[in-house]
Amino acid sequence: MTVTDVEKDPAALTMRITCEFEAPIERIWQVWSDPRQLERWWGPPTYPATVVTHEFNAGGRVAYYMTGPEGDAHHGWWRIVAVDPPNSLEFVDGFADENGVPNDAMPRTTTRVQLTSASAGRTTMVVASQFPSREAMEQLMAMGMEEGMILAAGQIEDVLAAVAR
Repeated sequence: MTVTDVEKDPAALTMRITCEFEAPIERIWQVWSDPRQLERWWGPPTYPATVVTHEFNAGGRVAYYMTGPEGDAHHGWWRIVAVDPPNSLEFVDGFADENGVPNDAMPRTTTRVQLTSASAGRTTMVVASQFPSREAMEQLMAMGMEEGMILAAGQIEDVLAAVAR
């Protein structure tokens, strides 16, 4: 299984998801840096993503929407804070309206992705989300953030296999 650990710390307002992949670090970096690969896994399987904007550099913006089973669109955005290929990525993640305008009524998280080369061509990926408050953390957890991220990360293996063919 891709996800090996999930650690929530309400006192520190964090959630860490650790994944292991049988692929080199540069290959795992591509599932973030290539918008076509990103949209194949960002979001749970029943809410596939469409990446509209992908400015993958510090100060850049990523805009996307996820389409639900009933055809409903859920828009989101990232503001890229830092990019250190192929090791790390940091971004602020938030909700948006149908025009991509950030929804300030919904909480934002700061997400840090750390990729580390492991033995025999394996890579460890840690996705750490920082919440602005306990209320924001509880709200996003109640909306299914933990389960959604686990399901999303579980799709990366299929992306790796499809591109390798």
